[in-house]
Amino acid sequence: MKKSINDVQLKTLISAARGEVRSDLVIKNAKILNVFTGELETGDVAVSGGFIAGIGEYEGKEEIDAEGGIICPGLIDSHIHIESSMLSPAEFARAVISHGTTSVITDPHEIANVAGEDGIEYMLEASKDLPLDVFFMLPSCVPATPLDESGAELDADALDRFYGNERVLGLAELMNSFGTVRGDGEIMRKILGAGSHGKRIDGHAPMLSGKELNAYVSAGVKSDHECSFFEEAEEKLRRGQWIMVREGTAAENLEALLPLFDDKYCGRCLLATDDKHAGDLINKGHIDYIIRKAVKAGKSPYNAVKMATLNAAQYFGLEDRGVVAPGYVADMIIVSGLEDFEVRKVFKSGKLVSENGKLVADITVPKPDEEKYRRVFHSFNMGTVTAGNFKVEGVGSKKRVIKLIPGELLTEEVIVDAADNKEIIKLAVIERHKNTGHTGVGFVTGYGLKQGAIASSIAHDSHNLIVAGKNDEDMALAANAVRMNEGGIAIALNGKIISELALPIGGLMCGMDVHEVEDKLNLMKEQARQLGVNEGIDPFMTLSFAALPVIPKLRILTQGVVDVSTQSYVPVLFD
Repeated sequence: MKKSINDVQLKTLISAARGEVRSDLVIKNAKILNVFTGELETGDVAVSGGFIAGIGEYEGKEEIDAEGGIICPGLIDSHIHIESSMLSPAEFARAVISHGTTSVITDPHEIANVAGEDGIEYMLEASKDLPLDVFFMLPSCVPATPLDESGAELDADALDRFYGNERVLGLAELMNSFGTVRGDGEIMRKILGAGSHGKRIDGHAPMLSGKELNAYVSAGVKSDHECSFFEEAEEKLRRGQWIMVREGTAAENLEALLPLFDDKYCGRCLLATDDKHAGDLINKGHIDYIIRKAVKAGKSPYNAVKMATLNAAQYFGLEDRGVVAPGYVADMIIVSGLEDFEVRKVFKSGKLVSENGKLVADITVPKPDEEKYRRVFHSFNMGTVTAGNFKVEGVGSKKRVIKLIPGELLTEEVIVDAADNKEIIKLAVIERHKNTGHTGVGFVTGYGLKQGAIASSIAHDSHNLIVAGKNDEDMALAANAVRMNEGGIAIALNGKIISELALPIGGLMCGMDVHEVEDKLNLMKEQARQLGVNEGIDPFMTLSFAALPVIPKLRILTQGVVDVSTQSYVPVLFD
């Protein structure tokens, strides 16, 4: 994909490049990071009509002094779910632009699992005309697996009509690797459908190896962002996949994958956040945070920036961006230096949109038509939750428990005596889309909650209502608070709701300012800590992934606990 330009604009650009006319903008007194060669150049950067005209000595209608800073290409997040920020697309843009992000590739499978095609249409509409380019990969697994109970199902025919949108780049993470390597008919149709439009296919296959990996790559899956260990990433690189190094709120894989920043590997690697909360975006940063962290660990800043710019553009076929060079879109950032990578200025298509961490671009988004997107704004269809919903079915002398791992999405299986309740609490998922009344109940350890209950409508990927708690009454109270708010998070303690955050856009997002969301989440996280949730565990993000049945080992869905490796329900109590 390449940004269009007409003949008049092209002639003007060429004239500006030759220095025959003054450019619209010239940035002076800077060094330029050349991601083609991995070196710093000196010279002015001239911009005309939103494109870079040249590097050299130029005069501009407007001139900006970079004050010795370094010009880099605008940063690209190769894989993110905007919904996971809990922000509307406009508020998400406000949060990331000041960190140097000028393009993101989003997979709207969160809201698609809630509202189907209406959810995708809403995200396309709500993300257009922003000073941030939002590109889309179409959700490949709605629902994620046949065991899920989501709000919608998207087959190959439903996806096909979206490929005509220029912002749709391909088929998103093919999470059902189990079905893919076994030639599932509907998955094959989706793969062939994307291929017929010349689109990319992203992967999602944690721990897949050997012949199973060969089969997955043979199917046309070109990338993976689920590597937790270097050896796993290396094998996938050897089989031809691009690897997205992920560092998000719940999944922090950077440290384990640091060797990928070395010259031997970096040419086929990208940077991604996948899921990141509003507070982390503000306090830590976005892709700039990953670069800083890698450089602090001793890795080459040239390689890190290349992974966040040129590599991403090349992988996704975005031929018009990712470098500071003549003819490319003038998406640029000025950083203080390559070591600290502090973003001073951000330019989108040659326009200054952020300066010293402050957004200067206007983001005015019309209020969405709630009636048109009724499935998005009225997504709860379920009855009142009672303490009786959380009765554990079955008998036996042993108890199967989901063990959470700090900083990871992977879980482990623990078998204990049925009477053992030490550090073990109840975990339940209630179907909320079609009023089936289904409730899956199990046990979890490693979360740390010692009193009260926490409920959330963010439960990847089907986004049913997930609740963790020490007693059934508080669990029901927290669940009902979320239901009444048409989605969100709630914390209950001793028969009272002590805190709640309403997320009425699909039960996933809200239109509040990013700082408001951050303040509320910080308060709720502190309350969760006071109730015992362990340090190293994000109280809400980690909880949400406990319901995702495509990452080993155990997960919980609306009808019970699932063994991911066999894609089957397993008893919670047994002999």
